[in-house]
Amino acid sequence: MNRIIVTASTWMELSALVAATSAVALPGAGPLPVYRAGKGRTELLFVQTGIGKVNAAIAATLLCERYAPDLVVNTGCGGAFVGSGLAVGDLAVADSECLADEGVQTPAGWRGLDLIGIPVYEGRGERLFNRIPLDRDVARGALDLATAGGFKALMGPFLTVSTCSGTASQGEELLRRFPGVCENMEGAAVAQVAFSHGVPCLEIRGISNMVEDRDLSRWDLKGAVSEVQRFLTLYLEAIADIPRLA
Repeated sequence: MNRIIVTASTWMELSALVAATSAVALPGAGPLPVYRAGKGRTELLFVQTGIGKVNAAIAATLLCERYAPDLVVNTGCGGAFVGSGLAVGDLAVADSECLADEGVQTPAGWRGLDLIGIPVYEGRGERLFNRIPLDRDVARGALDLATAGGFKALMGPFLTVSTCSGTASQGEELLRRFPGVCENMEGAAVAQVAFSHGVPCLEIRGISNMVEDRDLSRWDLKGAVSEVQRFLTLYLEAIADIPRLA
């Protein structure tokens, strides 16, 4: 049997998935709220991690150690960078993640972790600094399914930050550091933990806003999380009977 863990920072980003799969609370799961469902050959676990990189990393580590998943899916909402080709209500699929504000502020400007020379991960012949690789085959499969299902979706690099960008100038600064289509607050942490455990990771988010001068009247948070959960319901159904994911 396969085991897939789906994580999101808030209940709003998971509730429709839990309802659609008839998942029930898993007793004895420890400090995290975990909901379980069976689907074909697959066990699904839905977990609310809390906001930010620290909560996401703690949760992902506990989940990988305790449940040994075949796939980790990180979801929720995200902000799209202007010029990315994404709009509010679209889906964004990550082909890589990036710790976009881990680095050094120098007199000549911001520099990444490679300046320090200390990687965030070192092992299996890899030295990772800011960029965390994701499984491109898994990402491409999700993108293809979304496109075939009539969803407007785009794949590209994601940037994870500790402070959401509330100005257009901050978004421009992030893009000067790293290429990216979508900003979020947890993805790189989940991706790094999954990578360190040798577990494929898929990150897909609904676009709730553009990275611009903050204007909540232009946001659609509920629509974004509804759309991405609608897609993930189809995605989990589609892969539920695959004999072996990993």
